Amino acid sequence: MIQKTMDLSSGKVKIKIGNKIISEEPIFFAGPCSVEDIDTMRKIAKELKALGVDVLRGGAYKPRTSPYDFQGLKGEGLEILRTIKKEFQMIISTEILDVRDIEKVMDVVDIIQIGSRNMYNYVLLEEAGKSGKPIILKRGFSATVNEWLGAAEYIMNVGNEQVILCERGIRTFETTTRNTLDLNSVAYLKKYSRLPVFVDPSHGTGVRDLVKPMALSGVMAGADGLLIETHVEPEEASSDSQQTIDMKTLGEIMKKTNEIWRLR
Repeated sequence: MIQKTMDLSSGKVKIKIGNKIISEEPIFFAGPCSVEDIDTMRKIAKELKALGVDVLRGGAYKPRTSPYDFQGLKGEGLEILRTIKKEFQMIISTEILDVRDIEKVMDVVDIIQIGSRNMYNYVLLEEAGKSGKPIILKRGFSATVNEWLGAAEYIMNVGNEQVILCERGIRTFETTTRNTLDLNSVAYLKKYSRLPVFVDPSHGTGVRDLVKPMALSGVMAGADGLLIETHVEPEEASSDSQQTIDMKTLGEIMKKTNEIWRLR
């Protein structure tokens, strides 16, 4: 099953995001962990648009470790994303948690995200694949690379090859950071997989000050794009504030990424 994805003879999968093709130039997904009120989202979207961010990412449905933590705005969050998409003409990505979410997001979301906790939810992967939309598939926090590729096959086997792998850190014995960002996997997959690979340094570290160096390290390792949690007031973000960066830092990352890209 894995061999199909790792067969270089069939060529790299090409996925178009707006007017860009992944792997030909760096792609940036950015936005808050969770969709917030419309006024805050307008401020965020305005800044992201000015920076040239390709995709606004924001969670309407949020899987949390504790059921008592903020779970996202759900339907209200989707409607806010719909408004932002129309007003700012931005490409939208959000995470789905359940097959019942697919129909709800179809006319709002351009790129479906499958989070770490759902990488093994094969029914969800197949149904999301049938949507025909690009899928960004995050690595399970305890998944091997082969298990991750196997999950991608569930999407591809229903006829949807628009799969973007996203390294978001794995669980190890190390406790100084939220996760351990496995850049080995990025370099490995760029050589042995047909699929594009992104890096999420926000979840990969859980530490705001580490997002920039690890984002740039990911690009140097071969990442085709970055997925970064960003806010106009990071300390006030409704979730994951400790790993959310400001717009100035995002701009610096984008500038440096373009410089590194030309050197690879």
